[in-house]
Amino acid sequence: MCSVPGLLLSEVVKKNKKKFEKIKAKSQFSAIYMYMRKNRILLDGADYHVTARINRGEKIFLLREDRELFMEILKRAKKKFNFSIKNFCIMGNHVHFLLKPGPDESLSKIMQWVLGVFAQKWNKKHGLSGHLWGNRFFSRVISGILDFLRVFLYIDYNPCYAGLVKYPEQWEYGGLWHHKKGLTIITEMADLLVLRLFPEHNPSF
Repeated sequence: MCSVPGLLLSEVVKKNKKKFEKIKAKSQFSAIYMYMRKNRILLDGADYHVTARINRGEKIFLLREDRELFMEILKRAKKKFNFSIKNFCIMGNHVHFLLKPGPDESLSKIMQWVLGVFAQKWNKKHGLSGHLWGNRFFSRVISGILDFLRVFLYIDYNPCYAGLVKYPEQWEYGGLWHHKKGLTIITEMADLLVLRLFPEHNPSF
């Protein structure tokens, strides 16, 4: 969705510069709007904003070892399914992804496997049983470049909104930290448009 031909990149940036700046400023200080539960909309080749929350809002990800367990499940999922994660963050009681399934790949199967395997591993580790996650995961098709950037930035700044870190690049369990370190085990490298607008995602920045 966000792959813009090199010849058009400067034109896109120039025409939307003011909008980008407003989005960037707003994303640093206010949360994204909440979504009501609706029928899931699926579109081949689309990017999705995906969110999953822990049952009853319990903060199970406060321990590093539990965040590491979830990361390990994501690594396994990347080997099992064809999809890319362009940005993500693991919070105390929920997770966010900017995710793109590969051709003929099912978003539902990907997320059901990730959430299901993690729930099994986490319950076994802590000697518990029952539902770990709340309602079905939320997903929304990204509707265009500006929407992509708004969600991308919201995911970056989620740890700051929660008071976990002062700056988003300090959160080890987010896409920005991984991009800065040049890690591609979970996220892919930021594309040309993202790097042009948000150079902090460039490892050499």
